[in-house]
Amino acid sequence: MTGKKQPEEPVRAVALRHDRSVPAAPEVLAQGTGEVAKRILELAAEEGIPVRQDPDLVELLAAVEIGQEIPVELYEAVAALLAFLYQLSSAGEAGDCEH
Repeated sequence: MTGKKQPEEPVRAVALRHDRSVPAAPEVLAQGTGEVAKRILELAAEEGIPVRQDPDLVELLAAVEIGQEIPVELYEAVAALLAFLYQLSSAGEAGDCEH
């Protein structure tokens, strides 16, 4: 043990857009690290958009270009995320979430 503290990884965020009335996959609306990620999270909080912390999923989604639909390989993971968020929305808790 060297006693050195590991540097913290920069904050990373990806915002998705999904319109249930349109038969299309969710798309990446915004993404970034550091200050850009913090701003994405601030805007989500201001708008009452729930946030879910999932570093592995964020890493995969960060590879998708802004404005592009998520790839088929991520459908299952994103579907689970959307189901969770829709449950929160139905329960009236959406604005208070950071999981």
